[in-house]
Amino acid sequence: MAKMKTGCAILVACALVVGTSLGSHGNAQTIAPCRPGFSQSFYTVFVPRGVLQGLNIHKDTLLSSGHVKFETCQQIEEVSFESSDPKFSVLPDGSLYAQQHVTNLTEPIQFMVTARDSAGKYIWETTVKLALAGHLLSPPVNQFTLDGIYGGSSHSHYQNPRVITFPRQHQRGSSNGLRRQKRDWVIPPINVPENSRGPFPQVLVRIRSDQDKEIEIRYSITGAGADQPPNDVYIIDPVTGKMSVTKPLDREERASYHLRAHAVDVNGNQMEPPIDLYIYVIDMNDNRPEFKNQVYNGSVAEMSKPGTSVMQVTAFDADDSTTANGLVHYRILSQTPHIPIPNMFTINGATGEISTIATGIDREKVSQYTIIVQATDMEGSLNFGLSNTATALISITDINDNPPELDSKTFLGEVPENAVGVVVANLTVRDKDQPHTPNWNAVYRITGGDAMGHFAIRTDEITNDGKVIVVKPVDYERNDAFTLMVVVSNQAHLASGIPSSPSSSAAVSIKVLDVNEAPVFPSNPKIIRFEEGVPAETTLATFAALDPDRFIQQTIRYSKLSDPANWLKINRTNGRITTTAVLDRESPYMKKNVYEATFLAVDNGSPPATGTGTLQIYLIDVNDNVPVLVPQEALVCERSRHGYPVNITASDLDSEPNAGPYVFELPSYPSSARRNWTISRLNGNYAQLKLRIPYLEAGMYRVPILVSDSGNPPLSNTSVLKVKVCPCDENGDCTVIGAVTVAGLGTGAIITILICIIILLSMVLFFVVWVKRREKERQTKPLLIDPEDDVRDNILKYDEEGGGEEDQDYDLSQLQQPESLDHIMSKPAGVRRVDERPVILESQYPVRPTVPHPGDIGEFIIDGLRAADNDPTAPPYDSLLVFDYEGSGSTAGSVSSLDSSSSGEQDYDYLNDWGPRFKKLADLYGGGGED
Repeated sequence: MAKMKTGCAILVACALVVGTSLGSHGNAQTIAPCRPGFSQSFYTVFVPRGVLQGLNIHKDTLLSSGHVKFETCQQIEEVSFESSDPKFSVLPDGSLYAQQHVTNLTEPIQFMVTARDSAGKYIWETTVKLALAGHLLSPPVNQFTLDGIYGGSSHSHYQNPRVITFPRQHQRGSSNGLRRQKRDWVIPPINVPENSRGPFPQVLVRIRSDQDKEIEIRYSITGAGADQPPNDVYIIDPVTGKMSVTKPLDREERASYHLRAHAVDVNGNQMEPPIDLYIYVIDMNDNRPEFKNQVYNGSVAEMSKPGTSVMQVTAFDADDSTTANGLVHYRILSQTPHIPIPNMFTINGATGEISTIATGIDREKVSQYTIIVQATDMEGSLNFGLSNTATALISITDINDNPPELDSKTFLGEVPENAVGVVVANLTVRDKDQPHTPNWNAVYRITGGDAMGHFAIRTDEITNDGKVIVVKPVDYERNDAFTLMVVVSNQAHLASGIPSSPSSSAAVSIKVLDVNEAPVFPSNPKIIRFEEGVPAETTLATFAALDPDRFIQQTIRYSKLSDPANWLKINRTNGRITTTAVLDRESPYMKKNVYEATFLAVDNGSPPATGTGTLQIYLIDVNDNVPVLVPQEALVCERSRHGYPVNITASDLDSEPNAGPYVFELPSYPSSARRNWTISRLNGNYAQLKLRIPYLEAGMYRVPILVSDSGNPPLSNTSVLKVKVCPCDENGDCTVIGAVTVAGLGTGAIITILICIIILLSMVLFFVVWVKRREKERQTKPLLIDPEDDVRDNILKYDEEGGGEEDQDYDLSQLQQPESLDHIMSKPAGVRRVDERPVILESQYPVRPTVPHPGDIGEFIIDGLRAADNDPTAPPYDSLLVFDYEGSGSTAGSVSSLDSSSSGEQDYDYLNDWGPRFKKLADLYGGGGED
């Protein structure tokens, strides 16, 4: 036998024999929708002797040619495989390679292959058995019984459990004395139906060793479902070897189990090699199909042809998809509404794709259909399958199958002349397509009757109507009526196959209304040119307006609206403009040599209309302004070798050529001007003035300079330049002493300034001493109260709480001061109800001095307080005042009946110090007398 090495690939090729899963022999393949997973759950592969290297197991080979097949159905993007046997590994492409040395295949190898999707959501499992071709799979009858492996009722299966015997180990001799062991068969998987009703534990098989007749054997099982999670699903009687399931199984939780059975003696010594037990949970139809969504939304365009795909619904069944339990079939239960027929749609029973089956879908009649879809497993069997329903909402999308239609063939409108932006006519249109879509939106065009472009049509976004508006003013005198040809269509093109015209047309008759138009100035603004200096009462021009209303004879009157300098007047009847003052180009009202005035022209129409015209007068400059020297003052050093000359120029209100260049000269009188000073020309507008002599005594000098402009004829002006001559330092700057001297301040002036400063300082010192004295006097005799507690300049507001619920009726007359005392004096003796002033002589209060000293305020207040305390005529008057009668009895006890909580005697002698008003209380409680 050849030796299999690590890295060899085992290929399930066309020559391999593929075993089928239990119950699948001889059954024809059922045409069903593609389900991801292995095509079978159990494979037995026979490998030819001597061919052990270069073999490969592919996932995409066809089952009909004897290959293992895994279907992705284009639903699973990536699938990973793994093997339960560490001697083999599975590559991402599904190839299975040997990871360890495999010396031979005399003993079949059985392992599980698991497939998982990339998200870990789905898991598929299958079992692969590798054995040599011609190897005996059926054990001897006296060693292994296969009762109930390939079928039979579950009842007989549990009544008489299948016996699985540990394979006998044969001893074979050789020339070199070596021995080897051989396993003679492969144990088929154990099939257990899910959701069994028990009773539990249910016996599945019996594990037995043929050595149990010689020695006492103990059996055990290991693996997931036994001693690994989920624990205790399967148990085994250690003495009899009966393996049982302890609870109902759920294939949707776990589809298979891989256990290992062990046989040991009572001392724990292994008596048999472990055998692999593969348990498969047989699927039962215990899960209904579940739709991914309860409501599906789809759409289809109106007028779609039969067979147009609309949407797809999908339901998943947790049962085995390789059996009828997991095969889902779809059907339509109902359609709402039944327009135009009850069966407008059909559904593919296998894929759940909904499509149209009839013509006549019209959104304008039905905008949405409601479809109830049923999904049933067992390949759609209504007798045995489980069902579930979902709702499919099919919206009918709009196409432009209805062109717009104008409500009338003729529309009327009218517009006043010269109006802009007003709506002339409203074009109403009807369109059955879906509103506010390109299939419904109307587009209006004017095809005739408006050669000058006076009108336009704008679409109302809400109503879709067309608004005919004026974009250019119309003139009644030129055209008193218009007839427009209008065409309306949709933004979207009309769908093909529609017999109607894509547009609708109508005529719009517009009448122009005559209105009183304002007079119009033919040239506005009107520009005239004059030389400045035009005298008053000079006629400048006639500024007349024309009346556009040619069919009405009207009179125009003129008036002035704006004349900033008040230079002009206008004739009311003919518009002749004359001057009222001299026109001066140098006036501040001139802007760039232009004077602007505004005039009104008013007709006598009803109502009167007013036109505005602007007159612009361009004044030509004449040489009527003399030049003026600039600057007016200058500073020069007393020695000509120090300092700098003075640059002089001139300014002229006139413009070129009546301004510069200028001529600067020193006049012959006085003679000192030319003797002490000299002028040199720099350019046309500037000259320099400097000392002619080497030294000139410091002081203020007035130097006359004659300036002439370039006008024709030229104008001259003698200006005086004030020159301050002062001693200068080496840098040419005047010294401080020199600046004072130049300023003309003599010794007497300086002394006068010093005396004023001394007097001012003396007054400040006297004021400070007086303030200190007042502060000292205030501290020696302080005020009566602390300034921090003085509240005379503060307003204190307290909350006012009204009376009770029954204290609402007041007799305010009891609180009023009587105007006279006659009615009081005539009243009989008894209780008086007003506060009355005693008729006695009033006390004399101290008189405050006219100019009191601040320290006397405290004494004055104390004297006034003492006089008020001793004055019985000062309010409040000491008299009995009854405000209201409160009844004859009271539920409350008398206050005087309360015992004093004080244990000692109270000293009330201090009441004698409170003045005559508290003398009565002092007599009652003072003096230490007992009650």
